[in-house]
Amino acid sequence: MVYLDHNATTPVLPEVLEAMMPYLTTEWGNPSSAYKFGAKVKSVIETARAQVAELIGAQPREVIFTSCATESNNASIHAALKANPNKRHIVTSAVEHSSVLNYCMALEKEGYRVTYLPVDRDGLLKLADLENTITEETSVVSLMWANNETGVLFPVKEIAEICRSRGVLYHCDAVQAAGRIEMDVRKLPVDYLSLTGHKFHAPKGIGALYVRRKTPFSPLIQGGHQERNLRGGTESVPLIVGIGKAAELARRHPPTYKKKVRPMRDKLEEGILSSIPNTELNGHKTQRLANTTNITFHGIESEALLILLDKEDICASSGSACLADSDEPSHVIKAMKPEGSQSRSIIRFSLGLETTGAEVANVCDSARRLAETLRATLV
Repeated sequence: MVYLDHNATTPVLPEVLEAMMPYLTTEWGNPSSAYKFGAKVKSVIETARAQVAELIGAQPREVIFTSCATESNNASIHAALKANPNKRHIVTSAVEHSSVLNYCMALEKEGYRVTYLPVDRDGLLKLADLENTITEETSVVSLMWANNETGVLFPVKEIAEICRSRGVLYHCDAVQAAGRIEMDVRKLPVDYLSLTGHKFHAPKGIGALYVRRKTPFSPLIQGGHQERNLRGGTESVPLIVGIGKAAELARRHPPTYKKKVRPMRDKLEEGILSSIPNTELNGHKTQRLANTTNITFHGIESEALLILLDKEDICASSGSACLADSDEPSHVIKAMKPEGSQSRSIIRFSLGLETTGAEVANVCDSARRLAETLRATLV
């Protein structure tokens, strides 16, 4: 199998599974228990919290464990709105993840006003649009760090500085950025930042939320006293240990990630664009993640090409895995290029550190051959 869908999920590293195993077998106690069999696992939760905090340059007490990025994203926006009940304006972008967009759309039905900032053909924001949109009624700005479909990077530092200067809370969905680029929240005035473990080789079902010290926070999930009363629910100790270990390992990635992954990505991208007619890159040429390429195969339905690739054991996608069951075209490509129909003809390839040159050559050859086959059926 050639796996080129790392933006959807990543394999659990052997070291991560090894760290988790004791808490799936012998150390299975409830960390909220008073007796030592359960209570002793509290310390491993705090170790994991420190590991996640180190990945992003935070203090351990600024990290809350959640179930996933969707919860972290929802919880951030919820907290910002609760902190400013009289401010009912939200600013986001037209290319955010569905967990942000769908929550904002739900809030519109409750009377909130949402501004969806546009992007240009390269997927980039205009900071002037953000500045002009913020008003005294704005409660929160929610703009991602790296786009999950195109890999395009938003200028997080500049966004954060604009929000800080206007007294508006800023939430950043950093799910695709973690472990792939260097992150240090001490240098960024971000108020909330979302992570999820399965994007950097931890299991699915565990996420984290950074809440800057003194930033207002109201629990989205009410329950017991877990997570310092900030997120109810019995802690999943094995998963928390897993995200902690994965975060520790991911801290080593950014210095070498670009150097190792980008040449493979560029080789794949250039191979497809140069050998297959009527193909087009979606997203800024350089201002994007080193592992992601999103390509339009004009005249070919994404689903048809993906099925044929799958038959050859090549895993890719037409966009976000969270929308894989939807019949709707990619909202990201539609926002970038609204005049065309290419949103139904895109393939996203997202590479990992283990991707090899031989695999890239295989995918280039297969994509060229399969695209020719599909186009021949249309003649």
